[in-house]
Amino acid sequence: MALLVLFSTSAFAVSMHYCGKTLVDYSFSHNAKSCGMEKIQTTKDTPSTCNIQKKGCCTNKKIVKQQDDVKNNSQLQLDQQVFVASLVYTYIQLFEVKKTQHIPHQNYSPPLLVYDLLVLDETFLI
Repeated sequence: MALLVLFSTSAFAVSMHYCGKTLVDYSFSHNAKSCGMEKIQTTKDTPSTCNIQKKGCCTNKKIVKQQDDVKNNSQLQLDQQVFVASLVYTYIQLFEVKKTQHIPHQNYSPPLLVYDLLVLDETFLI
């Protein structure tokens, strides 16, 4: 849940460099490094006035996720407050140490046998 909140309120950018259909490099902080093949090759046979150029096989792609504006609605509604309170309570209960089982007759000894009725009646389990 915390990761969802962190992801939804943060902004990030991913820069990727493709050579053909293959991902060559990606970067989260700055532009991705190129493979060196994106330089446009011009032929020496064409005059300088002719602008015929080959299209390169490399492409750069950038994915940008903007930060959501959460500051406008900083007040939590009642149902949101109930949800957050119940979430925190159940999360704390997950890590609570369970108490040992209480046995109420643990400190009491069994009654003394005056007569062993099984021997007197001669009833034995076989």
